[in-house]
Amino acid sequence: MIELKDVSVTFRQGNREIPAVKNVDLSVDQGDVYGIVGYSGAGKSTLVRVINLLQEPTEGVVEVNGTDYSSLKPKELRAKRKKIGMIFQHFNLMNNRSIFDNVAFSLRYSGTSKEERRQKVNELLELVGLSEEINAYPSQLSGGQKQRVAIARSLANDPEILLCDEATSALDPKTTLQILTLLQKLNKQLGLTIVIITHEMQVVKEICNKVAVMEDGEIVERGDSVQIFSKPEQPLTKDFIRTATHVDQALDTILGSSSFSKLEENEWLVELSYVGNQTSEPLIAELYSQFQITTNILYGNVEFIQDTPLGSLIVNLSGTLEQRQKAFEYMTNKGVYVNILKQPEGGV
Repeated sequence: MIELKDVSVTFRQGNREIPAVKNVDLSVDQGDVYGIVGYSGAGKSTLVRVINLLQEPTEGVVEVNGTDYSSLKPKELRAKRKKIGMIFQHFNLMNNRSIFDNVAFSLRYSGTSKEERRQKVNELLELVGLSEEINAYPSQLSGGQKQRVAIARSLANDPEILLCDEATSALDPKTTLQILTLLQKLNKQLGLTIVIITHEMQVVKEICNKVAVMEDGEIVERGDSVQIFSKPEQPLTKDFIRTATHVDQALDTILGSSSFSKLEENEWLVELSYVGNQTSEPLIAELYSQFQITTNILYGNVEFIQDTPLGSLIVNLSGTLEQRQKAFEYMTNKGVYVNILKQPEGGV
């Protein structure tokens, strides 16, 4: 549905050229909730604005539904943009207009009658759960309610695509989850294709079926969410995921504890990661029954990505070197990723 081919964006400041996006290829299928994640300055917001040509690319091709947007005349482009809604971090509501008027504003040139516009606005506010606030003003609403108004406004022209530029960054965690749940509902109920720009892997984890990771204007890794969360390849991706799943925080606590910082000669400190049905198998019991390995669980977590469980464990494995090596091989053959975090002095 969205195809970016070799897209680059370069800004100029005097004699300086500043590359914001570098040779990016991106494909978004109909019905995707596609997350583009990266730290500030990675180029992700510039990239998402290229999709509807709010930012023209310096090089490359932008196709939406098979149409090359770069080849359109201004009037044609304006018509096409109506099918691409957009919401932002700071809502961009008009404070001197009611909630009804903020949503109705998007319909002013739609050619519909006053009664049709009223009905449309009522339907949209009901869809986003704000029917009772129809006569309120933005100053009377919470941040989450303001974002719901912005979402309703973005849906006024029945778009096929919704672009979300850091749409939850100004919200608290509970409200963020509520907005993400609403976006997920819109994706399924309306068949919306959604592109989400964020610096929070937690957002990707909640609703995205695909993800691209950006760094310094380039996409350094991409794939479906389960693949990215279970087998990240790039250091930046691993950093994002470990932060989102709190594994690093747990490991810091464990290594900082005098009880666990020193290993006995027959111990390994190990991180285990596993996907899908492996999370329901009695792995720890199998290690003891087959290899007489004693396991001390120091941290455990199960995440659900696209309804697929992903498990993480940090454990102490105790046994002879031969037993530990056999257990390592057994777990690897089972599809469990085994990362030896710490060994006793001498590496045994």
